[in-house]
Amino acid sequence: MTTTGIDPTVPPSGTGCAECDEAGGWWVHLRRCAQCGHVGCCDSSPAQHASAHFRATGHRVMQSFEPGEDWFWDFEAEDSVDGPDLAPPTAHPDDQPVPGPAGRVPADWRNHVH
Repeated sequence: MTTTGIDPTVPPSGTGCAECDEAGGWWVHLRRCAQCGHVGCCDSSPAQHASAHFRATGHRVMQSFEPGEDWFWDFEAEDSVDGPDLAPPTAHPDDQPVPGPAGRVPADWRNHVH
């Protein structure tokens, strides 16, 4: 199933969660909005910015922004969907740790995930 709301020409907003970077936060995994390119943190992350982006904008489809992953998720349908290749880069830099970014992840990070 492919869904509308995907713009394969839009590049990602950056290499990390836009809101976490602004606030000095951290994330477990990253997700990229397939419509506008916004990069947010996953629902396991403390702030869950990818889901918040969907709720705020209605942009329902995101793609994993992790190296080696190319799956899409439709928040509205609550199901995986097919999608086209998106504009590069398709993942955060390989040297960026998970969780990340380096230097901002607390030692007890596992106690903060959902």
